[in-house]
Amino acid sequence: MHILFDEAGKLMTGRLLSEAESSLQVELDSGKRVKVKAANALLRFDKPAPAQLMPAASTLAESMELELAYEFAPEDEFGFAELAREYFSASAGTTEQVAALLCLQGAPHYFRRAGKGRYKKAPPEILAQALAAIEKKKQVQAQIETWAAELTSGQCPQPVREQLYKILFKPDKNGPEYKAVVEAARNSHTAPLALLRNAGAITSAYQFHWQRFLFDQFPKGTGFPALQAPAIADELPLAAVQAFSIDDSHTTEIDDALSLQGLGSGTVTLGVHIAAPGLAIVPDSAIDQVARHRLSTVYMPGHKITMLPDEVVQTYTLMAGRDCPAVSLYVTFDEATLEPRDSRTALERVPIALNLRHDQLDTVITEDWLSDGASAGGAAPEIAALQPTLAFIFRLARHLKAQREVVRGKPENFNRPDYTFKLEGVAGGEPDGSETVVIGTRQRGAPLDLMVAEAMILANSSWGQWLAECGVPGIYRSQASLAPGVKVRMGTKAQPHAGIGVKSYAWSTSPLRRYVDMVNQWQIIACARHGKTAALAAPFKPKDANLFAIISSFDAAYTAYNGFQNGMERYWTLKHLQQAGISELTATLIKDNLVRADSLPLVLPVLGTEGLPRGAHVRVRLGDIDEMTLEVGGTVIERLDLPVDEVSDDSADEGDGDEGELVAPLALAIDLDDGADASAASADENPEPAKAAPAA
Repeated sequence: MHILFDEAGKLMTGRLLSEAESSLQVELDSGKRVKVKAANALLRFDKPAPAQLMPAASTLAESMELELAYEFAPEDEFGFAELAREYFSASAGTTEQVAALLCLQGAPHYFRRAGKGRYKKAPPEILAQALAAIEKKKQVQAQIETWAAELTSGQCPQPVREQLYKILFKPDKNGPEYKAVVEAARNSHTAPLALLRNAGAITSAYQFHWQRFLFDQFPKGTGFPALQAPAIADELPLAAVQAFSIDDSHTTEIDDALSLQGLGSGTVTLGVHIAAPGLAIVPDSAIDQVARHRLSTVYMPGHKITMLPDEVVQTYTLMAGRDCPAVSLYVTFDEATLEPRDSRTALERVPIALNLRHDQLDTVITEDWLSDGASAGGAAPEIAALQPTLAFIFRLARHLKAQREVVRGKPENFNRPDYTFKLEGVAGGEPDGSETVVIGTRQRGAPLDLMVAEAMILANSSWGQWLAECGVPGIYRSQASLAPGVKVRMGTKAQPHAGIGVKSYAWSTSPLRRYVDMVNQWQIIACARHGKTAALAAPFKPKDANLFAIISSFDAAYTAYNGFQNGMERYWTLKHLQQAGISELTATLIKDNLVRADSLPLVLPVLGTEGLPRGAHVRVRLGDIDEMTLEVGGTVIERLDLPVDEVSDDSADEGDGDEGELVAPLALAIDLDDGADASAASADENPEPAKAAPAA
């Protein structure tokens, strides 16, 4: 005798060997013997043989009409044998009974299980809903197949086009648009990015990068709600200084300015004046909510997305010709030894006499110009009049830098320039990728650059220490050591920053473009107003959960914004290679098979570096450029410097782990499953980060 039994929902057959009260011994066709619970035995039969039964029953079950079976089935609970007798005939045999069982098992929307081999008809209204859902699923699948066929043939359906970035980076994997792309990629053995590009969904590499960033970081757009900059209520005293700012020509968010008093008297006072939106904007106000959501200005060649609306920025920016509200740090130095004597912070209005511009003056205000007062006559009168002031500030800046380097343990490496990007032919206020790019340089550590950097470091470190002394928490950047892998971290405690060489460092000098600086300015203002009791009046108290939330949000946004800026600068660098017809360039090996171009902000992988030391100077032939993935490779074709055994260690770039020009590979969120042929494409400060965006 044979037996049909249910094993974990799977129908199996075998020869009955023995039978106990609650179990059976069954031999399967494979010869394996198994123990089967008596309750799982559904049917006993002599013929046909199990090997013939299941194929015959399956064929018969496929011919059964579900609607007819549903109509013939009893209204109450029933067994599969009863349905076989009702559907086929009163003398339904083993094959018919098993066919009925298979039919019942395969139609859960028609029949609900009521036990082993037992079923009950689904209520008519539930059945109608189930059938409608099945029909809808068929229609969706048909739509998926239609869209997939269009994509494969080089056409992009509009629904897929509209969800392009969602499909690629944040997909709803149950969505028909996503499934259509996956199916088309599988069928055509094409990577999803290439598939969509071939189908016309992506027509511009520039727009792809730009819209992808907006989708990820600004899904509601970059516009601002209607906001009015609040007036500063304080009656601020007028400072007895004539301050000047140093920025690039396109900078609108002028956060900082400098002044100098007492030159020639033996005691000189340096003033660092910071725009003071924190005197008017208060936490949780409408403008604060916008700033806290954006957290920073986003820079890219030819364009920027500001943290604050332009009308708000213009209210507080340190524009020449105005008496601007400011938070000022005054540090007094011995004019001869440059040793600091004291410092103080003031809330005041500062007369801004000049807005100096790096790009216009870097070739004028040189070390030679600063050291030779007679040469100042060749400059514009207002610049010539500043020569003694700038010369002293430059001398002081070099002194402050040298002191930091003693703490740091080694000199800061300024042997690479900062690159600037100018886009020619920008129409409508925003680039579209068709512009001509001009890449220029500004040497890191140039006099004006050094003056600003050291003054900002002085302010950020002084105010950071002052906050700690007043018991007021701030947002600090710290680095435990310069050992490899030790990164800069953000926190609320004043801790050393080894990379800069200071006891503590709190970003406070760019409140118009960075939210952390705005937060720290509120805390500094509280200290300026209340001194040692500032902890009671400061907006953020020690261990304030809100402060930790700001740090977390800022860290994530700032990393994303910097990554985008690096990506867009790489995009325009690759465009420059194409526009200038550059097929070869000289470069320096920085590690493994990576080289850094000598005259462009470009790091790329190359072949042919085997046996070359770090720092080797080579000529590289470039390969194909991919504007979508921002990839370009090359091959070493010539060694340009000394033989390997004569290369000095000093010729190698010290390197600080900064390979920012080599952006992270493009990672898609599309999963084509294992085995598919198509696959998805895959310094803290300088020492104060340049606040200027690449030139427009």
